[in-house]
Amino acid sequence: MTAAELVTITKPDDWHLHLRDEIALQTTVPATSRVFGRAIVMPNLRPPVTSVEMALNYRSRILKHEIPDSNFNPLMTLFLTDNLDPNEIVSLSNEESVVAVKYYPAGATTNSDTGVTNIKNVYPAIEKMAELGVPLLLHGEVTENQIDIFDREKVFIETILAPLIERYPDLKVILEHITTKDSVEFIESQSSRIAGTITIHHLLYNRNDMLVGGIKPHLYCLPVLKRNIHQSSLIRAALGGNPKFFLGTDSAPHARPEKETSCGCAGIFSSPAAIELYTQFFAEHNSLSRLEGFASFFGADFYGQPRNKEKITLERKSWRMPEQYQLGDVPTIPIMAGEIVNWQLKDSAEK
Repeated sequence: MTAAELVTITKPDDWHLHLRDEIALQTTVPATSRVFGRAIVMPNLRPPVTSVEMALNYRSRILKHEIPDSNFNPLMTLFLTDNLDPNEIVSLSNEESVVAVKYYPAGATTNSDTGVTNIKNVYPAIEKMAELGVPLLLHGEVTENQIDIFDREKVFIETILAPLIERYPDLKVILEHITTKDSVEFIESQSSRIAGTITIHHLLYNRNDMLVGGIKPHLYCLPVLKRNIHQSSLIRAALGGNPKFFLGTDSAPHARPEKETSCGCAGIFSSPAAIELYTQFFAEHNSLSRLEGFASFFGADFYGQPRNKEKITLERKSWRMPEQYQLGDVPTIPIMAGEIVNWQLKDSAEK
């Protein structure tokens, strides 16, 4: 096997992940722990994870389902509400397994109804975060009905994020699952305290893939897929070697009946092939030498975490993505269901 058919990198991390809870963990945790050393776990459960105690209990439930000997380290987050006690930020700063706070605008996405209704309501918590060096993770969209859904990320940057950074210049911010040229350019223009994660689905798809020839509900996500000029900007950012941009899958499984309804929910389940698809993407752009930085180094460095010591190897070997996985007794449809993936984790079981 030639070098072009193998790539060995430091074990990667997923800096934005939804594992869900309860019976779903039987599927979601193995899908991630098979390959990722760490993952930033989102707190938008029902009820949301709003205390360090809740986060640690959730972490214990997750670890019951990790692949044996994987040494998987889930890093937990708190859900920012209008009345989150700043003292909870102090508790977070003293707990190494809880590392960040997640900002959801109220109603922006799945289980976000109790999110922030006005940025001014959370200034006390954010001030404490800036003081203690706790990162703020942003779902960067406004939710006003009069704002076009394709413009909501751009307007968020202009009206919420830029003023917030000006007010709290020491605040560490990750603009998650960025989808626009505006986000790329904004992050590039800011200090090293501002970064962004990029999903595999926003690199592979644009809104034509979701809408042309009929609506594809399993490609519906939030922030929604944008036009190809924005996709091209994300591709440039991911391949460019800028340490401000790093891997975050935003893998978010939903039961198939909940996706295929008249009001289907948002989210794409990518964990079963995430690192394989990122590898395929970098290979197709003749940039495999840039994969390790994006997947394994930049996120760890930004969060102040040690780089993983283990290595993984992927090989150019085709396999077919299953048509579905189970979340307990209900199916969930993964990214590229039934399609061929051209890279595989070496020595992994046949999928």
